[in-house]
Amino acid sequence: MIEAPTVTLLDFRPGDGGVVKGFAPGHADYRRRLMAMGLTPGTRFTVTRLAPLGDPIQLKVRNSALTLRKDEARLLRIERTEAS
Repeated sequence: MIEAPTVTLLDFRPGDGGVVKGFAPGHADYRRRLMAMGLTPGTRFTVTRLAPLGDPIQLKVRNSALTLRKDEARLLRIERTEAS
């Protein structure tokens, strides 16, 4: 089975779905914060909104709305899926 390439959240548009695969190296503080918000490896999400300049990005994660800044979004390594 061929695995889909890992991308960043900045490549997504409203309605796109994905699954968290991991985090960029370093930035332990942000990584802990993202995990505390529920963005752990294996978590599925859907992008629900983008601000006019692309910052912030709103996600639907586990039936909750979560808003991330671009700097936080860049740290997530994700795989594109069908909207969840």
